[in-house]
Amino acid sequence: MEQFNNQYVKRSQKDYSLSFKLAVVGEVESGSIGNRAAMRKYGIQGHGTITEWRRKYGNFDIDNHSQSKSMQTPEQKIQELQEKIKRLERQNGFLENRLTESEDKALILDKLIDLAEEEYLIKVRKNFSPDQSNLSAKKTKKR
Repeated sequence: MEQFNNQYVKRSQKDYSLSFKLAVVGEVESGSIGNRAAMRKYGIQGHGTITEWRRKYGNFDIDNHSQSKSMQTPEQKIQELQEKIKRLERQNGFLENRLTESEDKALILDKLIDLAEEEYLIKVRKNFSPDQSNLSAKKTKKR
């Protein structure tokens, strides 16, 4: 631990050969190793280095973090679209449930306000008449 006191290790930028980059990209895209594992295995320092190499030299679509669409077989495209449909259907169901819950909550709160107004004889809701909104707009326009 004493050897680290007041010592700074400066990382140097490494230049990798094209053949090395292609070998790493090929290994990652074959699926035998992931980006992080390749970083550890080959001592690559930058987190985005391999991703950048894959974008430049491989079949990697940076936006979707997947193989380029042009390299997929029709069966792979169909499978991907079916998975997307399932994901969107699940998301749609979830959002429909949330909408139903929100509508139910709004009805319950509306009834609660009605009960409070009847029980305590107070006006909880604000009246928004067109005259009031026009008056407030005129007040702000005066100089």
